[in-house]
Amino acid sequence: MGTEDDETPASDRVEADPTSSDPRRIRSLAVTGDDVVDALEANARGRDRLVLRVTPPFSGRMRARLHDAGVVEADGDAGEGNGGLEPIHLPPERFVADAPPYPTVDDTEDELRASSTAYSREEHRRRHQRAVEAWRERVRERLVADVEIETEAGAQSVSISYL
Repeated sequence: MGTEDDETPASDRVEADPTSSDPRRIRSLAVTGDDVVDALEANARGRDRLVLRVTPPFSGRMRARLHDAGVVEADGDAGEGNGGLEPIHLPPERFVADAPPYPTVDDTEDELRASSTAYSREEHRRRHQRAVEAWRERVRERLVADVEIETEAGAQSVSISYL
Protein backbone atom coordinates (compact mmCIF):
# COMPACT_ATOMS: atom_id res chain seq x y z
CA MET A 1 0.00 0.00 0.00
CA GLY A 2 1.14 3.50 -0.68
CA THR A 3 3.82 2.56 -3.22
CA GLU A 4 4.43 4.48 -6.42
CA ASP A 5 2.75 1.66 -8.38
CA ASP A 6 -0.35 1.80 -6.18
CA GLU A 7 -3.34 3.08 -8.14
CA THR A 8 -5.27 3.89 -4.96
CA PRO A 9 -5.65 7.66 -4.59
CA ALA A 10 -3.52 9.00 -1.74
CA SER A 11 -6.65 10.30 0.02
CA ASP A 12 -8.05 6.72 0.13
CA ARG A 13 -4.89 4.95 1.33
CA VAL A 14 -4.81 3.62 4.84
CA GLU A 15 -1.62 4.64 6.57
CA ALA A 16 0.87 1.85 7.28
CA ASP A 17 1.26 2.84 10.95
CA PRO A 18 0.32 -0.23 13.06
CA THR A 19 -1.25 2.09 15.67
CA SER A 20 -3.46 3.80 13.12
CA SER A 21 -6.52 5.75 14.10
CA ASP A 22 -8.15 4.83 10.79
CA PRO A 23 -10.80 2.09 11.15
CA ARG A 24 -10.31 1.22 7.47
CA ARG A 25 -7.25 -0.75 8.63
CA ILE A 26 -9.56 -3.32 10.24
CA ARG A 27 -9.79 -6.49 8.15
CA SER A 28 -11.02 -8.97 10.77
CA LEU A 29 -12.68 -8.97 14.17
CA ALA A 30 -12.43 -11.66 16.83
CA VAL A 31 -15.48 -12.01 19.06
CA THR A 32 -16.89 -14.76 21.24
CA GLY A 33 -20.14 -16.28 20.07
CA ASP A 34 -21.35 -16.13 23.68
CA ASP A 35 -20.81 -12.34 23.75
CA VAL A 36 -23.00 -11.97 20.65
CA VAL A 37 -25.73 -14.23 22.08
CA ASP A 38 -25.58 -12.60 25.54
CA ALA A 39 -25.86 -9.10 24.06
CA LEU A 40 -28.76 -10.09 21.83
CA GLU A 41 -30.56 -11.72 24.76
CA ALA A 42 -30.02 -8.79 27.13
CA ASN A 43 -31.29 -6.36 24.50
CA ALA A 44 -34.33 -8.56 23.77
CA ARG A 45 -35.17 -8.60 27.47
CA GLY A 46 -34.95 -4.81 27.50
CA ARG A 47 -32.54 -4.69 30.43
CA ASP A 48 -29.52 -3.14 28.78
CA ARG A 49 -28.30 -1.79 25.47
CA LEU A 50 -25.32 -4.03 24.91
CA VAL A 51 -23.05 -3.75 21.89
CA LEU A 52 -19.81 -5.29 20.70
CA ARG A 53 -17.17 -2.58 20.99
CA VAL A 54 -13.91 -2.18 19.09
CA THR A 55 -11.56 0.36 20.66
CA PRO A 56 -8.82 2.37 18.94
CA PRO A 57 -6.03 2.40 17.99
CA PHE A 58 -7.10 0.24 15.06
CA SER A 59 -5.09 -2.46 13.30
CA GLY A 60 -5.77 -5.23 10.79
CA ARG A 61 -7.01 -7.70 13.42
CA MET A 62 -9.10 -6.40 16.29
CA ARG A 63 -11.15 -7.77 19.18
CA ALA A 64 -14.82 -6.86 19.67
CA ARG A 65 -15.87 -7.07 23.32
CA LEU A 66 -19.19 -6.96 25.11
CA HIS A 67 -19.98 -3.42 26.28
CA ASP A 68 -22.92 -1.59 27.84
CA ALA A 69 -23.50 1.32 25.45
CA GLY A 70 -25.26 3.23 28.22
CA VAL A 71 -22.11 3.41 30.35
CA VAL A 72 -19.62 6.19 29.75
CA GLU A 73 -16.22 5.83 31.36
CA ALA A 74 -14.90 8.61 33.60
CA ASP A 75 -12.75 10.03 30.77
CA GLY A 76 -15.55 9.79 28.22
CA ASP A 77 -16.36 7.02 25.79
CA ALA A 78 -13.50 7.88 23.46
CA GLY A 79 -10.94 7.97 26.23
CA GLU A 80 -7.92 10.17 26.63
CA GLY A 81 -5.57 7.28 25.85
CA ASN A 82 -7.08 6.98 22.38
CA GLY A 83 -6.39 10.52 21.27
CA GLY A 84 -10.07 11.38 21.47
CA LEU A 85 -10.99 8.69 18.93
CA GLU A 86 -14.39 7.08 19.22
CA PRO A 87 -14.66 3.32 19.61
CA ILE A 88 -16.83 1.44 17.12
CA HIS A 89 -20.09 0.12 18.58
CA LEU A 90 -21.63 -2.79 16.70
CA PRO A 91 -25.15 -3.94 17.54
CA PRO A 92 -25.24 -7.71 18.12
CA GLU A 93 -27.90 -8.05 15.39
CA ARG A 94 -25.19 -7.37 12.79
CA PHE A 95 -23.50 -10.65 13.73
CA VAL A 96 -26.64 -12.77 13.19
CA ALA A 97 -28.42 -13.55 9.94
CA ASP A 98 -32.17 -13.23 10.54
CA ALA A 99 -32.17 -13.54 14.33
CA PRO A 100 -35.13 -15.54 15.65
CA PRO A 101 -37.53 -13.77 18.02
CA TYR A 102 -36.67 -14.14 21.69
CA PRO A 103 -39.12 -16.42 23.55
CA THR A 104 -41.19 -14.54 26.09
CA VAL A 105 -42.44 -15.93 29.39
CA ASP A 106 -45.99 -15.24 28.23
CA ASP A 107 -45.50 -17.21 25.00
CA THR A 108 -44.12 -20.13 26.98
CA GLU A 109 -47.10 -20.00 29.34
CA ASP A 110 -49.55 -19.94 26.42
CA GLU A 111 -47.86 -22.97 24.85
CA LEU A 112 -47.88 -24.85 28.15
CA ARG A 113 -51.56 -24.11 28.81
CA ALA A 114 -52.44 -25.21 25.26
CA SER A 115 -50.64 -28.54 25.78
CA SER A 116 -51.94 -31.62 27.58
CA THR A 117 -49.44 -31.05 30.42
CA ALA A 118 -50.93 -29.61 33.60
CA TYR A 119 -49.73 -26.08 34.33
CA SER A 120 -47.38 -25.55 37.26
CA ARG A 121 -44.86 -22.82 37.98
CA GLU A 122 -42.07 -25.38 37.97
CA GLU A 123 -43.09 -26.78 34.56
CA HIS A 124 -43.46 -23.24 33.21
CA ARG A 125 -39.95 -22.39 34.41
CA ARG A 126 -38.50 -25.60 32.91
CA ARG A 127 -40.19 -25.04 29.55
CA HIS A 128 -39.12 -21.42 29.38
CA GLN A 129 -35.55 -22.37 30.24
CA ARG A 130 -35.58 -24.96 27.40
CA ALA A 131 -37.10 -22.39 25.00
CA VAL A 132 -34.34 -19.89 25.81
CA GLU A 133 -31.62 -22.54 25.36
CA ALA A 134 -33.13 -23.55 22.00
CA TRP A 135 -33.22 -19.87 20.99
CA ARG A 136 -29.56 -19.41 21.98
CA GLU A 137 -28.59 -22.44 19.86
CA ARG A 138 -30.55 -21.11 16.84
CA VAL A 139 -28.76 -17.77 17.19
CA ARG A 140 -25.35 -19.52 17.28
CA GLU A 141 -26.28 -21.41 14.09
CA ARG A 142 -26.95 -18.09 12.34
CA LEU A 143 -23.71 -16.24 13.14
CA VAL A 144 -22.41 -14.49 10.03
CA ALA A 145 -18.92 -14.64 8.52
CA ASP A 146 -18.54 -10.88 8.06
CA VAL A 147 -20.08 -7.58 9.16
CA GLU A 148 -20.00 -4.02 7.90
CA ILE A 149 -18.45 -1.24 9.93
CA GLU A 150 -18.96 2.44 9.21
CA THR A 151 -15.93 4.55 8.39
CA GLU A 152 -15.57 8.11 7.16
CA ALA A 153 -15.09 6.62 3.69
CA GLY A 154 -18.32 4.60 3.98
CA ALA A 155 -19.24 1.05 4.94
CA GLN A 156 -16.49 -1.56 4.99
CA SER A 157 -16.88 -5.32 5.26
CA VAL A 158 -14.69 -7.12 7.80
CA SER A 159 -14.40 -10.87 8.42
CA ILE A 160 -15.38 -12.34 11.77
CA SER A 161 -13.51 -15.01 13.74
CA TYR A 162 -15.57 -16.52 16.55
CA LEU A 163 -13.72 -17.56 19.67
